[in-house]
Amino acid sequence: MESEIEETKEQPHPANERGTFAHHAEAVWDQRKACGPAGFRGLFVSYYATLCAAFAAIGGMVFGYDQGVVSVVLVMEQFLSRFTRVSETASGAGFWKGLLTAMIELGALIGAFNQGWIADMISRKYSIVVAVIIFTVGSIVQTAAVDYAMLIVGRLVGGIGIGMLSMVAPLYISEISPPEIRGALLVLEELSIVSGICVAYWITYGTRYMAGEWAWRLPFLLQMIPSTVLGLGILFLPFSPRWLASKGRDEEALQSLGKLRQLPLTDQRVQQEWFDIRAEVTFHRQTSAMKHPNLQSKSTMNSIKLELVSWADCFRKGCWRRTQVGVGLMFFQQFVGINALIYYSPTLFETMGLNYSMQLIMSGVLNVTQLLGVSTSIWTIDRFGRRPLLLWGSFFMTISHLIIAVFVGKYNKSWSSHRGPGWASAAFLLFYMLSFGATWGPVPWAMPSEIFPSSLRAKGVALSTCSNWFNNFIIGLITPPLVQNTGFGAYTFFAVFCLLSLVWTFFFVPETRGRTLEQMDHVFKDINSEEEEARRNAIEADIIASHHRSKNHASKEH
Repeated sequence: MESEIEETKEQPHPANERGTFAHHAEAVWDQRKACGPAGFRGLFVSYYATLCAAFAAIGGMVFGYDQGVVSVVLVMEQFLSRFTRVSETASGAGFWKGLLTAMIELGALIGAFNQGWIADMISRKYSIVVAVIIFTVGSIVQTAAVDYAMLIVGRLVGGIGIGMLSMVAPLYISEISPPEIRGALLVLEELSIVSGICVAYWITYGTRYMAGEWAWRLPFLLQMIPSTVLGLGILFLPFSPRWLASKGRDEEALQSLGKLRQLPLTDQRVQQEWFDIRAEVTFHRQTSAMKHPNLQSKSTMNSIKLELVSWADCFRKGCWRRTQVGVGLMFFQQFVGINALIYYSPTLFETMGLNYSMQLIMSGVLNVTQLLGVSTSIWTIDRFGRRPLLLWGSFFMTISHLIIAVFVGKYNKSWSSHRGPGWASAAFLLFYMLSFGATWGPVPWAMPSEIFPSSLRAKGVALSTCSNWFNNFIIGLITPPLVQNTGFGAYTFFAVFCLLSLVWTFFFVPETRGRTLEQMDHVFKDINSEEEEARRNAIEADIIASHHRSKNHASKEH
């Protein structure tokens, strides 16, 4: 199979005159020649798309870096002496500390929600530039903060930029990726997030030994480096061919697709994908016109109304299953307990009887363990699929939480005389992080950007990302009292949600491995009538026939 793929990679296949293209219900490699091998090896064959995706994923590093910085900065003496309101001895410190961490989620929620229409209007590429500018302003304010109010404003503005990046980066990656390696390329977003967490954590772990306020100002300043690189570099990357097609710029979409696939524009695989993209855009545009016939005339008011009803369309027949999957994945990603462990891991290790220095070191090791887990999914997500990873991840995380809950419940008052169970708890915490990193870490960031139709993709991904940030905010609020007041109850709470995630995945999450973005209607069984199927086939046949007529006309003129 792979040798056959290598052969076809070298030889262009002009689109045949009859236009025999893949049936939408089949995986791409069942019905057509692939652009390259699936899995890890495909990353090197389709190296240009891989490089573009890796660069766009720097947005994830910005998001992860901010998470990692806060976890250590909040316990720095240099930071607490400037912002006494969040020190342990201050009245209401818990609230002010919670507000400080919550402002980033509130800002991200605002940013992710609004990035949907921004990415549709000015392109995925330019919306990344806008996000970087907003994030940079927030970073400058945080770095220069002289009081709590200024710091809070900086966190909010920076959060808006982070939310925008966390929404649009996977959206852009999904739309430029070959289907054979789309999962692996989308994993780069989560890999970048966790890398950012690790880098920030160890940077702040080192800067805490610096005298003066640069111990915490420097980490805030350094986060502008990757964001600036992203903002400038993204200008040299190609536009999403699917966004170009949605704007009627079909020839530019073909040029972009050929560049991304590293194949001649006449190659059958490029032509097939181009026709599929145009057919899907036209089909959903016609469907929207049938649903909202009174909003099709060009006017500002109709454009606003159409924008609003298209958000509502995400919850209607033809899309609600996808919205439920996208929002549900992000809900469970937070409620299986991951960010609770990242934010409050030093406190959790304290409950296991570890001293302060060892608490910080083990928190850093936790992040590295998660990074190792995410690294494995670059290969496994396109090799085994999304569903198996989610199901096994839920199972392993449930077991980990339950075992830790037993140890914490039994030895919570006597860790000093029970070092063995303490280290066993730490070991299962590491196993949990490995399991999460390999499964529920990458998949919820990958799937939402690949399951929605082109007309609603930006809005669907925005809703899914908003779910992530909203639930992140809720977890940030409930975890401190949960850990403080219940002890082992925190782990039992998260174990229940890990088990629920397994049941929910089994019944509601379909497999998307190997399908093009244009095949998701069949994956979710949204085209369930012969009339709709015939209409879509007719659209594609008409596009192919029109293309060949114009090509023949051009050849006659020459």
